[in-house]
Parts: sequence; structure tokens; C-alpha cells
Amino acid sequence: MPRHDGRAPDQLREIRFTRRFTDHAPGSVLVEFGRTRVLCTAMWEDAVPPWLRAENMRKKEDERQGWMTAEYAMLPSSTPDRKPRDKGGKTDGRSVEIQRLIGRSLRAIIDLKLVGERTLWIDCDVLQADGGTRTASVTGAYLALWDCLLQMKEAGKLKYWPLIDSVAAVSVGIVDGTPVLDLDYKEDFAAETDMNVVMTGKGLFIEVQGTAEEHAFARAQLDALIDLAAGGIRQLAARQHAALNP
Repeated sequence: MPRHDGRAPDQLREIRFTRRFTDHAPGSVLVEFGRTRVLCTAMWEDAVPPWLRAENMRKKEDERQGWMTAEYAMLPSSTPDRKPRDKGGKTDGRSVEIQRLIGRSLRAIIDLKLVGERTLWIDCDVLQADGGTRTASVTGAYLALWDCLLQMKEAGKLKYWPLIDSVAAVSVGIVDGTPVLDLDYKEDFAAETDMNVVMTGKGLFIEVQGTAEEHAFARAQLDALIDLAAGGIRQLAARQHAALNP
């Protein structure tokens, strides 16, 4: 059965990366998965959190490491009904979950010892949401991080390149009994099973988040979803590479 937007089951939405989207952040990328648009920025600070500074003090200088953390937010106009801003330092549970996912995903593909005693800040702000905001954030944040590290290298902050792999993420799900790739909001809302998969460019898994909404799913369906996600992430990794090597 054709999908509501005419895509094949294994077809991504239109994917676009616009690097250097803003002027002030060393790394900034507007990532678009169809109508989902996320601004991903990366900046560095010549300091680390107090807990890490204390740990580093007990290590030899060449064993000290930096840190990387991520924040995620949806702008009020990113959804049809206005989404209130987080206030009073309180972040809603969904945002906390997603920013932790982004941080884990990026920390898995970088050697923080090569960053020095610095903090890398990743910010993902959803400008418009139509499903897959977390997967778009992970995928775009990698490019923003790359550009930030490139500026650090040019500024003499890095002796060695710290990235050991690339990372991308995509959603998959079962809609009307059919496994499909890269769900938009309409499909995500109707999905019998939905899953988010994060993988490296070498094909290694970082995270798999899967949930049955109404009916339990079989092992064969799980395998089909994983294979579908892996194929989608290979496509995303190729597009990331093309964006970095125009």
C-alpha cells in the first residue's frame, strides 16, 4: 500500500543540510527531514564541569579529557498549537530524554581526550516539527560538531582530529502492517510500532528505542525494522559525507 505522501516503504523524506546557517556558532547546520526542521549548533568552551575538573586533577596531563553535552528544545511555534517555553530552569521529560540521547550518540564517536580540557556544547532547536525531531537532531548535530572541531583545529586548539566515526539516526515503524522508514508525524501517530535507531557510519549500533503502541510485534518484524533502519542510515551517512565534501 502506498504511503500517504507517495513514498516507498524504504524511502527517506527529502533530506537537506545547510551548513554555516548562523554566524556566531563555530558549527551550525539547518537539517531538514521533509517538513521537520532543526537548527543544530556546536560551540566550545575552554573549561570543563567541576566534577570532571576534579577527576582530571588526579590524572596525568595527557590522560585528561574534555566533555560534551547537548541541549534540545522545541520553539513555541514548532507545532500547530503553541508549545510553552520551559521556565524556571525546568525542562520537560521528553526534552531531557532527547538531549541525553543526542549527547550519548555524539560521545560514542569522539575521543574526548583529544579535545583537551574543554566542553563542547551541542544545541538542537526544533523550528518546525513533523515527526523525527530527535533523529534529525542527531544527524544534523554531527555535521555541526564537525564544523566546530574544524574551527578548533584551525585555531590551534587541537593537535589530533578527535572524531573516530560518523553518526546518524532514523525512525522506522509498522504502519498498516507494513514496515516503513523515516516516519512523519501522521505516520508516527498511526504506527502500531515505532522505533528510533542510532548507528555509526561503520554500521555499529549506539541506541535502539522501540515501542509497541497497540499490538506486540514479532522477532521477524523487529529484524525487518532494524534492516530498514540500517539501510536508511547508510543513505544518511552518504548524504552527510556529501555535505562535508561539496
